[in-house]
Amino acid sequence: MNYLNISLAGAGRVADTLCRKLYNSGHRILQIVSTNEAEAAGLVSSCNAEWSSELVYDKPADVLLVAVPDNKLEKILGDIRCDEKTIVAHTAGSYGLGIFPERIKKKAVFYPLQTFTKGRESDLKDLPVIIEASGEDVKKVLEGLAAGIGAAPLYMGLEARKMLHLAAVFVCNFNNYMLTAGKEITDRAGLSFDLLKPLVTETISKAFENGPENSQTGPAVRNDSNTIEKHKDLLSFSPELQNLYSIISQSIIAYYNKY
Repeated sequence: MNYLNISLAGAGRVADTLCRKLYNSGHRILQIVSTNEAEAAGLVSSCNAEWSSELVYDKPADVLLVAVPDNKLEKILGDIRCDEKTIVAHTAGSYGLGIFPERIKKKAVFYPLQTFTKGRESDLKDLPVIIEASGEDVKKVLEGLAAGIGAAPLYMGLEARKMLHLAAVFVCNFNNYMLTAGKEITDRAGLSFDLLKPLVTETISKAFENGPENSQTGPAVRNDSNTIEKHKDLLSFSPELQNLYSIISQSIIAYYNKY
């Protein structure tokens, strides 16, 4: 395995996880740039790196990972000053190579298909890391970087990756919000949210074993209007959840009655 010199832009959840994994795999972390020194302090210390608030990378790195919020990505890429031989790779799922300024020649996407939380150890074994690169040499370096932390590199163009990112929003972000809604309801009833854990675990397992479209249960798939109306009455404490319940139930009814 070739050990690389790596720098980062960002010190949030994605940057934190990737930086620690890369450092623990033997790579050298040179610089971490973040406007929030307090946020970056623990990461800088644990990876024996240098912190800066300026996007000037005066130590030539093999790879510069840009792990920042999507709405800041274009500006940050435009402000970066680094060695022209450095591979600059952003971690955003819904942006491609076109967001880079022309002066950056070695550019790439290094998108880990996972949800990250600071302070929570993430297992990257076999995790898909989606790669797009400006050249074969850049692609090989990033494939090696992903494989070296146990992940599974996968090359994919922008249009397919945007659809994958959209799918991820449904199965991760929207799904988590549904769990939040479920917890609000159990909390209101004075029940433990943990009572739902076996149900959630079986639901996800069954979806991947049998296909989610073949695993739907509940009142909506049966078009059980009596139960649906009772549930909506129970949700009178929250017009937002009541509306959400109605929209999703109608969507399920329509999906399973479209043929």
